Formats: sequence, C-alpha cells, structure tokens
Amino acid sequence: MNIHEYQAKQIFREYGVTVPEGTPAFSVDEAVAAAEGLGGDLWVVKAQIHAGGRGKAGGVKLARSIDEVREIAEELLGSTLVTHQTGPEGQVVRRLYVESGVDIARELYLGMVVDRARDGVVLMASTEGGVDIEDVAENTPEKIHKVFIDSLTGMADFQGRQVAFALGLEGKAVFKAVKFMKALYKLFVEKDASIVEINPLVVTGSGDLIALDAKVNFDDNALYRHPAVEQLRDVSEEDPAELEAKKHGLSYVSLDGNIGCMVNGAGLAMGTMDIIKHYGGEPANFLDVGGGATKETVAEAFKIITQDEAVKAIFINIFGGIMKCDVIADGVVNAVQEVGLSVPLVVRLAGTNVELGKKILDESPFDIVSADSMADGARKAIELTEG
Repeated sequence: MNIHEYQAKQIFREYGVTVPEGTPAFSVDEAVAAAEGLGGDLWVVKAQIHAGGRGKAGGVKLARSIDEVREIAEELLGSTLVTHQTGPEGQVVRRLYVESGVDIARELYLGMVVDRARDGVVLMASTEGGVDIEDVAENTPEKIHKVFIDSLTGMADFQGRQVAFALGLEGKAVFKAVKFMKALYKLFVEKDASIVEINPLVVTGSGDLIALDAKVNFDDNALYRHPAVEQLRDVSEEDPAELEAKKHGLSYVSLDGNIGCMVNGAGLAMGTMDIIKHYGGEPANFLDVGGGATKETVAEAFKIITQDEAVKAIFINIFGGIMKCDVIADGVVNAVQEVGLSVPLVVRLAGTNVELGKKILDESPFDIVSADSMADGARKAIELTEG
C-alpha cells in the first residue's frame, strides 16, 4: 500500500526522523492558510499523488509570496500530472502539501528495501540525491553504497557510520546520520514497510539532516497489524478494479494488454501470462481467484475482467484441485447470464471434476470456446482477439 508524502512525513516525525514543517491542503484557500500558518518568506507547494517524478512534471514549485502560493495551488489542484510513473494517462491532483523552505547545502539519497535473497533489509545511500536513482543505478552503480542489515541483530552503529562516511559526512553530522538511519530502520521494521525512500535527503547549511521528500510503501499482507496505517489509504489513487477485487478476496493487477485472464493459483497465473506473451499476445491482467473460491467469487472475478474496455478476449485457465472445475464452470455460466458475453471466451479446465465442468460449459446456451491445454487456450484467445 502506498501513502502520500505528507502522510509519510507524519510517520517520520513519530520516529524522530527530521522533516520540514508542512501542512496538507485540499483547496486553494487551505493552501494559502497553510503558508500563512507556517510563516517565513519561502514555501514549497507539492502535488500529492502516488507517483515519483513530480518535480520534473511541474508538480513541485517554489513560492516566494502568498500570492504565488495561491497561483500555484490554483494551477495544480484538479490538474492531471503526467510523470514517468503515472503513464501517459497521468494522475489527477486532489491534494497539496505546503512546506517551509529549507537551506540546502547538499542533496543525498537514502533508501531501504527488503532484500529477499538475503532475508533482510538493505540500506542504500548515494551522494547523487535529487535525481532519478534508477538512472544512477544503471549508469553509475558505483555511486550507490549498500549495507545489508541482519534481520536478527538489526542495524548496528558501525553500519550507520559506514554509510555516513560513504556520503562524505564529517564530525557531528556523522552522529546525526547514524541516529537518523537507525530511526528510519526502526520505522521500516515496526511498520512492516516494503520500501522507505528519501530523495533528496538534504544537509542544511547548519549541518542538519532533513528528509526533504518521503516515500513509504507497506506490505499489504501485514496491514491487519496496522489499522492506523490502513486508514491512510487514498482510494482515489488506486485502480477501482483492484479495489473491487480486494473486497472479494481476489488477487488482481491491471496490465496493459487485451486478453483478460482468470486463473486459480499465482504460479499458474504467471505461467498463463507467460504463455500468452510467448505466442504473441498481451495479458490485460493478473487475476488469481485462489484455491478456495466459490462460484459467487468466480462470478465477481468475471465481472471485473469484463469491465475493462481494453479486453478483447478472455482466457480462463483452471487446474482443479481444492478449486473444483464444476464450481468454476457454474461461476462462469452464472456470470455470463448476469453480465452478458461481449467478447470471445476461451476456457481450459483440468483436474478435479473436469468432465463435469466441461459438461456444464458445453450445455450452457453461450458460445464458450473449449481449449485442451494452456498453449491451445492461449493461441485461441490470441486468434479470437485478432479476429
């Protein structure tokens, strides 16, 4: 789960991670009031969307007067911001964050992610802050310093010092950096984060470290332990189809293709998408109905797929184990009866009660194409899409 920058900074404050003073705003008047409340003569007005690259897209602007704050707020609120992470459709700006200006001496990068190969957290730091860290990783990987943290012992002071020295910090700044990084690691672990990123982390003229930006993502599977974090979810920033799937216990991810997929089991779903790609097609989604789905769940999954206007054919690929083929077939027929069938439907069934499932589909009044294998189903779905 993603949250906005201002929400991430609220959590940072709870853990003693230094951030600039700022106030969220949902209207132009609130943005002006926020600047007036912060005081000073320099403010930063930031669009709040769940995507990086806001600065390059014009979503982060400096204001040197209250009138400028108003003008920027009027320009940003309700606009569509297109960044390298939003795709060409962009994201509508519905909220802003007004922040006090900071005396920036240096810009650094600091991030933490889960390293699954080492079963722990990797701390990454770079002197190349304020730019796309992906470009740094690709073009100058030697500029990214990594420290692997043992999940049992946690982050040690010496590891923090290693990173501080790698960033060129000296004197009291090293001590501040160690304290800063250990607080960030504590946040990462206690909140079940999947990524914590600060770009840029700035060193001020007085030698203080401040998180000028903040990105925090959380492990969806651990949200039940963090109801307060769950409350930070902004559904307007999420795919409506993915939200609807979540309500019914379905694992769904929208993709850019035109062949809708319904599969039981994450591994089989990945294999199904791979074989569609292998034969020249493009999957429109990842959808795993799970091993214990009911016919009602299957019907809901079918509805979600058909609501995607990009879908030109549907490929249902089921291996019956706990999830019996006849249950899938019942669910498909019920769904087609309810929502109709506007695109070709290919179904491949195998496993428990496969003959009964095929009989249900064959005896239905709908034009459902049967497939003998994954490859056969993928090829037929692609052919029907092209036709």
